[in-house]
Amino acid sequence: MAARLSYALLLGSYFGIMLLLPAWYGWLAPAQLIPPQLALLLLGLPLFAPLRGLLHARRYTISWSLFLSLLYLSHGCMEAWSNPGARWLALTEAGLAVGWMSAGIIYLRSTRAPQPG
Repeated sequence: MAARLSYALLLGSYFGIMLLLPAWYGWLAPAQLIPPQLALLLLGLPLFAPLRGLLHARRYTISWSLFLSLLYLSHGCMEAWSNPGARWLALTEAGLAVGWMSAGIIYLRSTRAPQPG
């Protein structure tokens, strides 16, 4: 039960970030210093690397994708600190990244093979 729930939370958080970034940089608060298309490319493209493995619940992909979630956690924290106009978007991104990370850890722990002995 914990594995299914954590996997659903992992995918929900992952796809939440995937949907948040275009909404953020496309409509809600476009970047001022760089073109919004470049911001979307730099932030959105890495999300497609683990997509297939996450959809197939591959433990190896889930484990290394947690390192990728740190990128979005740090981006969210940095934007929340430096951009008061988009603080709620940045905190949403940071929260989704924490959800992705926490759910991934719970999923990996609940699906590991039993230890002998």
